[in-house]
Amino acid sequence: MKRDWPVMRTADAARTRTFRKADLIAALCDRAGLSREEATEMIEAFFETLRATLAAGETVKLAGFGVLHCVTSHRAPDAIRRPASLRPLRHAAS
Repeated sequence: MKRDWPVMRTADAARTRTFRKADLIAALCDRAGLSREEATEMIEAFFETLRATLAAGETVKLAGFGVLHCVTSHRAPDAIRRPASLRPLRHAAS
């Protein structure tokens, strides 16, 4: 069964497919002949492993697909002012 995948148009008119977990589960059911429960368990396990690996600060390389890693910015906190009193405040770096 061929599915009509959602297509998102970007500013440069490039075609981008947007997959949700439900779309990936349906694709596994169709292509691999898995039950919905098996496909859901497989997708959940994959994303749990991916999240845990990235959260540990490791890089994930999926051969034939790409490399995933978390990017964190370590910038100095901005000087901000409280609108009511105009006193300078500091907030945590993001």
